[in-house]
Amino acid sequence: MPTGPRTTIDGGTVADLEASIPQGIDTTRPSVARMYDYYLGGKDNYAVDRAAVDRVEQAMPEIRLLAQENRAFLRRAVRYMARQGIRQFIDIGSGLPTAGNTHEIAQSVIPDARVVYVDHDPIVLAHGRALLATDGNTRVAGADMRRPEDVLRHRDTRALIDFDQPVGVLLIAMVHFLTMEEQEGIMGTLHDALAPGSHIAATHVTRDDQPVKAVEKIESVYASTPTPIYFREHAEVARFFDHFTLVDPGLVTIDAWHPDPDDPAPAATKWLYGAVARKG
Repeated sequence: MPTGPRTTIDGGTVADLEASIPQGIDTTRPSVARMYDYYLGGKDNYAVDRAAVDRVEQAMPEIRLLAQENRAFLRRAVRYMARQGIRQFIDIGSGLPTAGNTHEIAQSVIPDARVVYVDHDPIVLAHGRALLATDGNTRVAGADMRRPEDVLRHRDTRALIDFDQPVGVLLIAMVHFLTMEEQEGIMGTLHDALAPGSHIAATHVTRDDQPVKAVEKIESVYASTPTPIYFREHAEVARFFDHFTLVDPGLVTIDAWHPDPDDPAPAATKWLYGAVARKG
């Protein structure tokens, strides 16, 4: 774990950051987006987030490797979709900007690829809009994946995404925050809105072959956030792809999904399943 004062990009410390908390930011409860930022070594998090991460790390010491492994899967999935001809992407639950953002990966394959980032965390929205202010092929939409109609109809989504053409939808480390009762309505709505040839990529934490007490501990930590997490078995995770056709190698632990020696991932943790699937 990091020790001593942590510095921000402009040379200030985390204490400085917390002394100037933007209005409207709730720092009384951990935020999933800010926790994930801390997993990746970011600076846009607060003491309540770091304390929650410390509790997760006690149960899952490899959590930071998991976060890096998940980002590596995102990069591989975006490159795969771009190479299938996908020129427009919706990254739902995108989180705080970090190295290897979706638009950077997509545009390395298709220079004019368009990307809409979707999140409802106010810090994510502020930082994303600042980062992308001069990029005409990217937008940041404030919407919640639990209301997919809001995602699809958002003015920033409609400004860049042509739903008559294939779209790549990313739900990276997101669907494990949904209940199984929510699964059908949300995934079905996304499926119905997409043109044939569209792809969807998702990752989901699993309890398969993992210590029961560790899973219970992590679920209890996330229960203290506005966004509980659900560890599931392979068959349950597969239901999130019911409306789509899985591309090879199917739903696997993410280390086994198209490993790329030119963009190596960290050591496999086996905590995440992932897949890319196609409509039509």
